[in-house]
Amino acid sequence: MKRLSIVTAVLLAFAAPSATGTDSHKIRVKMTGYEEVPSVSTVANGTFSARIARDEQSIAYRLSWRGLQAPVTQAHVHVAQKSVNGGIVLWMCGTATNPGPAGTQACPTPMVAGDTVEVSGTWDATHVQAAQPAQQIIAGELAEVIAAIRAGVAYANIHTTASPGGEVRGQLEVSKHGHSHHDDDDDD
Repeated sequence: MKRLSIVTAVLLAFAAPSATGTDSHKIRVKMTGYEEVPSVSTVANGTFSARIARDEQSIAYRLSWRGLQAPVTQAHVHVAQKSVNGGIVLWMCGTATNPGPAGTQACPTPMVAGDTVEVSGTWDATHVQAAQPAQQIIAGELAEVIAAIRAGVAYANIHTTASPGGEVRGQLEVSKHGHSHHDDDDDD
């Protein structure tokens, strides 16, 4: 009986990570102009995908887009619920006129109109920018950003010269089974 208890304890210890939801670290969302505030009528679309590291010390991301109506000026993650604008917490790319914090990569432009363009990288606590003061997220608080993403109160968007407030946007959600309900295609 003692041996059975030890085996059971060992099995529970190894099962604990999946029981606590460590497989719930994927994010994938389709971005449209209709999710912007105010909504934007555009043929453009984008996809944001990310994976929160198991130790929650980093987030690997990929952003792709096509069909934007004007050059990209910046792309980032904000903290706010759906249909509300919020403060920037993580930058994906910037330009000479909107460079972002030191080390932010340049937003690429398509070689041919209509081509899909992509940026990717990995964020850690050093990449977190302070949100608006009323939102009480300070620089470096990656755990707070992850909590906001898990609560469904963060979004990714891409700003352009034609739509300075953002041309496409998608509300971020952590998947419960490796897929967001916004995506039925693949599993990054």
